[in-house]
Amino acid sequence: MVKKIQMKAKTKEEAIEIALKELGVNRDEATIEIINPGKEGGMLGIGSEPAVVEVSLLESKSEIITTTTETINKILSLLEVSCVLNMNIDNENTLESPNFEIEGEDGGLLIGRKGETLRSLQVIIKAILNQTTDSNISLNIDVEGYQKRRYNSLKSLASHSAKQVARTGRALTLNPMPPNERRIIHMALESNPDVYSESSGYGNDRKVKISPN
Repeated sequence: MVKKIQMKAKTKEEAIEIALKELGVNRDEATIEIINPGKEGGMLGIGSEPAVVEVSLLESKSEIITTTTETINKILSLLEVSCVLNMNIDNENTLESPNFEIEGEDGGLLIGRKGETLRSLQVIIKAILNQTTDSNISLNIDVEGYQKRRYNSLKSLASHSAKQVARTGRALTLNPMPPNERRIIHMALESNPDVYSESSGYGNDRKVKISPN
């Protein structure tokens, strides 16, 4: 039985649907990796690229995955948004700590201003799951790759800021950030011998301060 298939199509959604049909499974029974999201060409399709995805069967389906998938899909249905849910597993995610990706034309509504809606969505879903499964679930939900892009941007900010602090010898305080984003900054700098970081302030005004060692 085929357990993994790579598929090309005009769009990533079309490629996913074809691959799932080839494997004979539903979305919640497979992991999906977007290798190339595809690219629309100009006039006459010049410069276009097909979307490429890799869809793999889950070896086993844990209670966490089942409950999480059902919960997220129910909330998406209640919100009446045009979106679909995919699950990705990579070196940083496991069956007990999966990464869920929401994609669709209404993705921007779920992201909200500066990712505020997405953060609220994660908090609500995690609270429901922790009560339903009676366990503390490690959960990551992204929408249209927003969180991944934001985290990469924060890592670049941390690196650039650390170089500035090391060069000038002066501490630098970044703009206020939510807890998950401050954590990215701290993790990016924890092995840097030239600087150290610490959070200060209260509530929504908490900031990361980067100081020279």
